Amino acid sequence: MGMNRQILRLTIPNIVTNLTVPLLGMADMAIAGHKGGADYIGAVTIGTAIFNFIYWNFGFLRMGTSGFAAQACGERNSDEQMAVMLRALALSLLLGLIIIVLQKPLGRMALYLLNSGEVGQAAGDYFRVRVWSAPATLALYVFKGWFIGMQNTRIPMWVSIGGNVLNIGASLFFVSVMEAGVAGIALGTAISEYISLIVCVIVWLARYGYLSRYIDLVRIFDMRKMAAFFAVNGDIFIRTLCLVAVTTFFVSASAARGAEVLAVNSLSMQLFTLFSYFMDGFAYSAEALTGRFTGEGDKRALMLSTTLILRWGVGMAIFFTMLYGVVLRPVMRLFTDDDSLLEAVMANRLWIMAVPLTGFLAFIYDGILVGATLSAIMRNVMIVAALLFFVIYHLLGPMLGNDALWCAFIIYLLARGVLQMWLSCRSGKIPLK
Repeated sequence: MGMNRQILRLTIPNIVTNLTVPLLGMADMAIAGHKGGADYIGAVTIGTAIFNFIYWNFGFLRMGTSGFAAQACGERNSDEQMAVMLRALALSLLLGLIIIVLQKPLGRMALYLLNSGEVGQAAGDYFRVRVWSAPATLALYVFKGWFIGMQNTRIPMWVSIGGNVLNIGASLFFVSVMEAGVAGIALGTAISEYISLIVCVIVWLARYGYLSRYIDLVRIFDMRKMAAFFAVNGDIFIRTLCLVAVTTFFVSASAARGAEVLAVNSLSMQLFTLFSYFMDGFAYSAEALTGRFTGEGDKRALMLSTTLILRWGVGMAIFFTMLYGVVLRPVMRLFTDDDSLLEAVMANRLWIMAVPLTGFLAFIYDGILVGATLSAIMRNVMIVAALLFFVIYHLLGPMLGNDALWCAFIIYLLARGVLQMWLSCRSGKIPLK
């Protein structure tokens, strides 16, 4: 199979999976809006934000698992393929149980920080129900990363689509038939996550059940392997904290400049989110192929896959830049009819168009470095890029206002990509043509 075909075979299902995420959020909002109005919408928004913040910090369960599984796949090392999954599953279940045990202080703190106000009680109901699905949610991260590492992106795609359809159906049932209110929406989500996990286990047994003969507790808890596993996941965790800090501050700084600036930046960032769904598809492919060829020790194939994925990244960056330049106004019309707000977004056009061109390298090299398990480079670059973001904003903010925020964000994206590319090439482990 040609390398471009391999890239697209892995990428397209990942993009489809990513695009199902906002559709689920829209469905939950629609159920809340039609069945309970503003209070339900606010409660679901607050509750979802709490879990997004918690689970985002555990993204290393997917990324770390993907890199190690891909290398074991490339080595054709069945023992390690099995050990990687069980090692990560054990950690995910432990972390999930810790979240459940600490649910009361976590819930109180989150509701306070998010200033839940009038919808606090309903948001609390949502949190107290959905929190019980934490072990399933984190275990699903592991299965997704493991399947990607094993060069199989179709299973996560179908599980995600099926889980989202089930989620919508279950939430409608509990809200409309059982009249369970906001808690019913949360219960629908929790049940769908546990059923999705059961489906993953069944599919794994059917497709990869032969690996169960390689279960070896001594190997799973081998101290050298465990140390490497926690080192990589620790690096990714620090990297994610920096990413969350930048993203959270972007929203906070926007809000500090008034409701209109917050609205303009929020609308503009929707286009960054759309771009990220596509680029993450290529990043996941980079994880799978880089890990596989690293495990195989095939430097020629590694060089070719890296070069071609970068070319795809350049192509996508150019396409989205041109797209945003041409259809920005009609796309924004889908979000708002307020002409003054629309004009303010249009004034941001150059910043919006700059995001794909300056950001694609960061996405691609995140995937490459995860696949190569060069997590220290990711961690160090993210720390530097985040510091640049904060320094540039605070230096330019008094003079440039909101433009300073976007300037800092663009430089942050560019620094991540360029520094990761440079350090990857210097490492000698990621060759380029």
